[in-house]
Amino acid sequence: MTTECSLRRSLAIQLRVVGALLLREVLTRFGRHNIGFLWLFVEPMLFTLVIAAVWYWVRDKGLHGSNLPILPFAITGYSTILLWRNAANRCASAVRPNVALLYHRNVAVIDLFAARLLLEIAAATGSLVVLLGALVFLGQADRPADLLTMVGGWLLLVWFAIALGLIIGPLAERSSAFHRIWQMLHYPLFPLSGALFLVDWLPAQVQTIILWVPMVNGVEMLRAGYYGSAIQSHYSAGYLAMVNVIMLWFGLKLVEHSKRMVSSE
Repeated sequence: MTTECSLRRSLAIQLRVVGALLLREVLTRFGRHNIGFLWLFVEPMLFTLVIAAVWYWVRDKGLHGSNLPILPFAITGYSTILLWRNAANRCASAVRPNVALLYHRNVAVIDLFAARLLLEIAAATGSLVVLLGALVFLGQADRPADLLTMVGGWLLLVWFAIALGLIIGPLAERSSAFHRIWQMLHYPLFPLSGALFLVDWLPAQVQTIILWVPMVNGVEMLRAGYYGSAIQSHYSAGYLAMVNVIMLWFGLKLVEHSKRMVSSE
């Protein structure tokens, strides 16, 4: 058997493994009753709609000074938080409940993380697409000004969410104290992530500082694609990509270490 055929066969096996883990995860979380796996998309949509409704009320009461359409602003912002926060949180509890599955030869630690990451990415992406699509269809929002830029920003945020999940998951598995620290840490990251503001609204000296936060660049790029020339955006796709590469490398190293720890047990 050639090396190419062997690699192709191994990839096919791992794809089937991840697919089976996906189905298991969906059934474990949502069951077969009511709308079943559709809760995967409905749940983040409901959360996002609640946040959007609050923002709409704030705008209606004159407590928010921007002239931007507030519903798309809230949806594009909160969807990004759901993406990286849920990806990291789900990875933080991926291994221990499923450690028995690792006794199967073809199931690896990375597969457990991959299944959960794919679910959260699908949920956040589906929520964003459906809610924005519904607003456009109902005439409550304009179409994206630059769809390619918008998709590029979202894909960079997806990459960030994967890298973050692969870091938080192994570290939380190694230390329950770190798990608790992360649960506290992600709350202050919420207002710093760029979901609640545009960088251009901030003082010039603060803009330089806030752009060091990786997620801000992705959110700005996402909104630059949606609003186009209606806003002044500030972001560096190259900086976010560089951070993602470093985080992903670090995350894969941690996953490899977790694999050795599980094997030794």
